[in-house]
Amino acid sequence: MWELVEKILTEKNISQYELAKRMDVSTGTITELKMGRIKKPSFELACKIADALEVSLDELRDDN
Repeated sequence: MWELVEKILTEKNISQYELAKRMDVSTGTITELKMGRIKKPSFELACKIADALEVSLDELRDDN
C-alpha cells in the first residue's frame, strides 16, 4: 500500500509530516506504514489516509 501512498504524496507534493498532520496521527505511524510494519491497515486508518490524500479508498487498494 505504501507505494501507492508515496506516489500520491509525490503527485500532490505532500510531505510525510504533512500527511501525519492531516491524518491526526504520529509521524511514527507513517514510518510504520513506510517500513512495512503495518501491512494491512485497519479500515479506520485506511479512511484517514484516503481522506488526507483526498482520494477514494478504491485508489488505495493493492490487488497484488
